Amino acid sequence: METPGLVLRTPEGRPYRFDPGALCLELLPTGGPGALARYEVLGEPAGLLAWVASSRLSGGLELTADERELAAVREVRDALLGMTAARAHARDLDPADVAVVNAAAAKAPLVARLAADGSRQWAPGATVDQLLSTVARDAVDLFTGPYAHRIRECGSHDCHLLFVDISRPGRRRWCAMERCGNRNKVRAHRARLADSDADPAAEAAEGGVS
Repeated sequence: METPGLVLRTPEGRPYRFDPGALCLELLPTGGPGALARYEVLGEPAGLLAWVASSRLSGGLELTADERELAAVREVRDALLGMTAARAHARDLDPADVAVVNAAAAKAPLVARLAADGSRQWAPGATVDQLLSTVARDAVDLFTGPYAHRIRECGSHDCHLLFVDISRPGRRRWCAMERCGNRNKVRAHRARLADSDADPAAEAAEGGVS
């Protein structure tokens, strides 16, 4: 993908791009346990293949998946959800979640190769276990790397998307400016207008400054 990130949709159906900052975190918006089950897209092979195609993995990765493999993907995804939420809120990681990710990482990862035309391709015969290993190894790098302390949850009160802030300033607050960032800017602007209407002196002072 030229622009990293996933295309998600608001409850009203409007698309927006969400870049969680890491391959392993791109797996999280595909569903999950409990209330997240309504967003589940990994219940059938087509959902997994669609995620692979939209992820930051380079194109051309061909996979097949059966029910056991789909269950394994969901298990790793749910473990990553638990770990990422824990880190975002400064809680200890659940050893059971860590064990799931480590077990996936211990297997052989996807193999990339150089094509005759100089492009990057995936070696044929890729498996779901290799995919999960690649995702899990990415998680190991993230959780032990220099940005581990920047794993965050979106700052909007009604959004729980998780991301890692890899920007140079390190001040990212929102899942996406075009989604929660703009919504909160509008809320703040309306709150300032309401305060000004309630306090004529403050409104006059603001007008004098401008």
